[in-house]
Amino acid sequence: MKKFLVPLGAACIVAGGFLLTDDSSGEEIKTVTHHKHKETNEINKELEDNMSRFYYDSGYDFTYPEEGVRGVYVTGHSAGGSRFTDLLDLTDSTDLNSMVIDIKDDYGNLTFNPEGEVDLPNIGKNMISDPSEMMSTLEEHDVYPIARIVVFKDTVLAEERPDLSFQKNGNIWKNGSDEAFVNPYEKEVWDYNVKIAKEAAKMGFKEIQFDYVRFPEGFENRDEELDYSRGDFGSEGNNVQQRVTAVTKFVEYAREELKQDFDIDVSVDIFGYSATLDEAPGIGQNFSKISNNVDIISSMIYPSHWTPYFGIDKPDLHPYKLTDEYAQVENEVLNQLDNPPESRPWLQDFTASWLGSGNYLEYGVEEVEAQIKALNENGIDEFLLWNATNNYTEGVDYTP
Repeated sequence: MKKFLVPLGAACIVAGGFLLTDDSSGEEIKTVTHHKHKETNEINKELEDNMSRFYYDSGYDFTYPEEGVRGVYVTGHSAGGSRFTDLLDLTDSTDLNSMVIDIKDDYGNLTFNPEGEVDLPNIGKNMISDPSEMMSTLEEHDVYPIARIVVFKDTVLAEERPDLSFQKNGNIWKNGSDEAFVNPYEKEVWDYNVKIAKEAAKMGFKEIQFDYVRFPEGFENRDEELDYSRGDFGSEGNNVQQRVTAVTKFVEYAREELKQDFDIDVSVDIFGYSATLDEAPGIGQNFSKISNNVDIISSMIYPSHWTPYFGIDKPDLHPYKLTDEYAQVENEVLNQLDNPPESRPWLQDFTASWLGSGNYLEYGVEEVEAQIKALNENGIDEFLLWNATNNYTEGVDYTP
């Protein structure tokens, strides 16, 4: 049976055994047991009008960190294995306070097996064998839980439903890493991922972080040679505008669907360079439009992932300067929005040796702290650390 939670900061009435809210009042929560000045039909109408303000209650008590989110990425295998203890030791002993945990991974697998009847295919891999125990442990250690859901990079769904993917000569198209994407134009793909997000919310996660909210890299070079549907987006604008509209509309739709039943935040990972352009033409990401439809925007600004930019020839050698230059641009863009989201960038806690000798640094305490310092100096207090193996640098001072 569902339990529901009333959002704080709203006025409430009790009628017929239900607790009702009116977010527009701005008053503190009050229980009203007598309505001398209201007719029964008025009370019933208020009941009807406010039913939508009930939120699902998972039973866990997680609160947004007062000092802001400072988190680490955690794979399903780490969350369900022995490394989870090490990561808890890290958050217990430092000012880190959050974990971004894979719920739908980069291949399209669920990292757990949902309980009960769920309208999803059998894609669970049981990496997290006991989700309830995991959530209880996070609660016990006061770790804020964020569910990462990889959206449009999804080899599992593409192979199961080629009609929802991109095809070439009758075969599913895959990138150079043998990864398939599903089609952002397809509303069925949207609903598929929103269903998974709702399952994560029921588990107790307080935020859904959507990743790979985009078309494949370089799609502008193959958009006319692949076979795929453009759904409802093929009639207006050019190819670039159609891609941007599809990606933006997905984010808007997903947030609206989740906010109906859950007191939850929605965030999106986005390429850092998207903030420096009007829009990224191939992948369909428009930084401002996506930012208008999320609670948190998380730009991936790893120095190793930039070509020469901001006048920096080898960005990986300059973690402070790269982060500082990026933060200035992002602040300028977000300041132009009427209701900007929280900025919470992804920072680099790994060594990019693949860049070759002379092009990379060994990333350790100094390099991680340099990125945090640059964000702080630009008024950005939240951040996430990425390391694909979840081996994070010891001895880092994560405070401003």
